Amino acid sequence: MEEILHLLQDNARLSVADIAAMTKKSEDEVQQIISGLEKDGVILKYSAIINPEKLAESREKVRAEIEIQVTPEREHGFDAIADRIYRYPQVKSLYLMSGGYDLKVVIEGESLQDVAFFVARKLSTLEGVKSTKTHFMLKAYKENDVLYVDEKKDRREGVTA
Repeated sequence: MEEILHLLQDNARLSVADIAAMTKKSEDEVQQIISGLEKDGVILKYSAIINPEKLAESREKVRAEIEIQVTPEREHGFDAIADRIYRYPQVKSLYLMSGGYDLKVVIEGESLQDVAFFVARKLSTLEGVKSTKTHFMLKAYKENDVLYVDEKKDRREGVTA
C-alpha cells in the first residue's frame, strides 16, 4: 500500500497497469488497493501542480501567509475557529502550529488590497482571534517537493577584469 501511495504521489497519472508492473502486483489487486484508499479518505484528490511563474493568470494573484493567535474555545479547542476560517474561498491552506502563533493560513487574493481587506474585515474580526501577522509571498522556489526554479540554468558567476 505504501509503495502505491508513493508512486501516486510522485505521478498521479500512472495507470493501474503501470503501477501493477512496478509493484509486481496484479492489476486487480492494485485497483482494489487504490479504491480502498479513496474510500477510506487516504487519497482525497488527484491534482496537477502548476508553476505560477509560467501562467500569466497566477502571476497576477497575490499569495500571503498569515500567522494567527487565537483563544481556543471551551470543548472545541482550535477546531471551531479553524472550521470558520477554512470555509473562506480565499483560504488555500490552514495549519495548527506550535510556537509563537496558533494557526497558519495561506490565502490568495487578486491584489495586495484584496488580501489586506480579507485580513482586516474577515480574519481579524472573528471571535477568538487575538492577533494576525501577514507575510506576502514574493516568489516560490520549491513547494510540496516540486522545484519551480530551472535547475539547468548556468548559475556560474561571470568573471570580469
